Amino acid sequence: MRAVPARSRVLRFTKTSMVVTDIGFLVYWAATLLALVPAEYAYKDYDDPVLRDWNYSFVLLDVLASATGLTALRLGRRGTAAGARPLMLVSLALTSTAGLQAVAFWALRGDFSVSWWLPNLFLLLFPIPGMVHLARRMAAEGR
Repeated sequence: MRAVPARSRVLRFTKTSMVVTDIGFLVYWAATLLALVPAEYAYKDYDDPVLRDWNYSFVLLDVLASATGLTALRLGRRGTAAGARPLMLVSLALTSTAGLQAVAFWALRGDFSVSWWLPNLFLLLFPIPGMVHLARRMAAEGR
């Protein structure tokens, strides 16, 4: 059995994580906007209008991350990887930013609920190896 190079594993993990995350963002926002998320599964102080506004402030960020990510993945499957890389890098940066903002917010509030921390730490951290890989590859190509 032939060993898979580390960079291929990183890219495969990143792409799989992007699909799950980008579709997850869209499902989450559809469910949230349609008020389908039961309050007991929502974040602490879900009924507070300020926190609700804070949550909704992520809509554009998350939808842009999804749109650029899913477009990049589709372009990559069509054989236009060079055109997909910049979009993929943007998507990963937006996703990581969303995770960072959420983690920073909950840390400032002193709220350490595992059910909200784990997904947001995932959003913050999973893009980093992919961003490093893409940045190196684009630099090597002279972009």
